[in-house]
Amino acid sequence: MPVDKTNNPASSFQQTYDVIVIGGGPMGLATAYYNSKRAASTLVLEQFTFLNQQGSSAGVSRQFRIPYPDEYMVKMAEDALPYWAELQTHTQQPLLTTVGTLWFGDPTVQSTEGNIAAAELAMQAQDVPYTSLTVSEIEQQYHFKDLPQNYRGLFQADGASIDLLATQRTLYDCNLASPHVTMLEQAPVIGIEQSDQLFVVTTPGGTYAGKKLVIVPGPYINDVINMLNFRIEATYWNMTSCYFKKTDPAIQYPTWFVFQQPEGNSGNQFYGFPEVDWDHPDYIRVAPDFVMTPLSDPNLASFVPNPEELAYTSEWVRKHMTGLDPTPHYKSTCLVALSKIAGKEMLIDFAPRYVPNHQNIVMYATGWAAKFVPLLGSILSEMALDGKSSYDISHFQTGQRYFRSM
Repeated sequence: MPVDKTNNPASSFQQTYDVIVIGGGPMGLATAYYNSKRAASTLVLEQFTFLNQQGSSAGVSRQFRIPYPDEYMVKMAEDALPYWAELQTHTQQPLLTTVGTLWFGDPTVQSTEGNIAAAELAMQAQDVPYTSLTVSEIEQQYHFKDLPQNYRGLFQADGASIDLLATQRTLYDCNLASPHVTMLEQAPVIGIEQSDQLFVVTTPGGTYAGKKLVIVPGPYINDVINMLNFRIEATYWNMTSCYFKKTDPAIQYPTWFVFQQPEGNSGNQFYGFPEVDWDHPDYIRVAPDFVMTPLSDPNLASFVPNPEELAYTSEWVRKHMTGLDPTPHYKSTCLVALSKIAGKEMLIDFAPRYVPNHQNIVMYATGWAAKFVPLLGSILSEMALDGKSSYDISHFQTGQRYFRSM
């Protein structure tokens, strides 16, 4: 009978791991997966349960898209595709369902997603094919209605809906089968000390030693790095999501995002997904890309969808989408940390130099990065095992001035 490696805490450490990964979400599981390919002994510590709904991987679907306002992000999205293809070889469940990406709205708007015109320039620079759309073409081809006449859009055919739950399950199963990976859940880190160039990590169930640390606990990043006497500047969104039942079975949407000017205290940005058989068949997911009240601490999250955000979303669906009943169903939230550093959506770096043994502490934090999960796992694994990444991460490094000592 195989050994259950998901819940086997020791009262004291009996081995020294090459890498201890703090955080068992997609990034932590992907890092362990790539560590295992190099036979690096790896311990993954998850404070809740694996595949939980209490962090930035809550929900089952995400968007894969290539449009970005920056060339390096367009390139990174394209570079991630071979990593997705390799991970797909481990499961029969499709991880990416290709449906295309539609961006549309007011061309002057700068949003959390960027800007339509800037994305077109970035894709042109990277020779990414796309189609420009007028407002009438958006309505005729993609089932939207009554859009303002100044709206315009673009369609990029490689966009996809990510089955994030299947992605995590695939990584989890690969790690469970690996002799090099141990996974412990309900193992929150309550202490980190250093002894003889080793990290001694304490949880309620045991104490573990490792040569390297990879810190990827999603929105709970500061809860962990505070133990190393530094922190990052972040805000936290408890993001609302819901589903709308199809009234026309023939209606299908791509993944999409609408750029609009703010109205009152509403962000007025929305995004959506197609119907897929693995995520509430006969329903379409639509969500607001804003929150009414950001949080100063992730531990303040209620995990209850904001009724005003739901109402804004329902009203937008009623006004502008065809073939859907505007009554929201299957309501949920997703807790995400967002960087306060201008131009730094994702933070990928080593700990600051004043932290002892900083070159052996790797961290990823903030941003929307589900589309990069397998690529980021490879990057974080290389940083831990080699002390550097073969992939250019200069755009995501924080720089010492962005850290805050405790």
